[in-house]
Amino acid sequence: MGEFFIVINLQNSQWNSKEELSFCLNIGVALTERLADKDKKKATYFDIATLLREDAYLTVERQQKKKEKGGWLGYKITDTTNVNDFISDFKIDLEDNILKQLDQLKTLKDCIIFYEKFDIWGNNLKKQIEECRLQVN
Repeated sequence: MGEFFIVINLQNSQWNSKEELSFCLNIGVALTERLADKDKKKATYFDIATLLREDAYLTVERQQKKKEKGGWLGYKITDTTNVNDFISDFKIDLEDNILKQLDQLKTLKDCIIFYEKFDIWGNNLKKQIEECRLQVN
């Protein structure tokens, strides 16, 4: 997005097994100026200024539905999971909730407005923008 990247990182559990797989999404904004990649072409999990998990982007209803499936880390797939139902639910979360909100982040000002409701992360983003002396339009 020019001055920033939108980052979606899939994090699996170190305790995954053949019987159970758990994962979550780490989602947020990384300022291009602060990327560890000196060529400024790739943002990673470690560059995210507003590090939130998927629940922050889901409706209360979608959060509840996900919790009913028993994912302690985020999402859970077991040998008894109906894969088609899982894919359908995950698609709703990703496309109708997460990506729909992230698609609204066109400028740094949009990012500040969106993330200010998450106190620590909104403040962290503002601080990093100020440190980089970026213009907020």
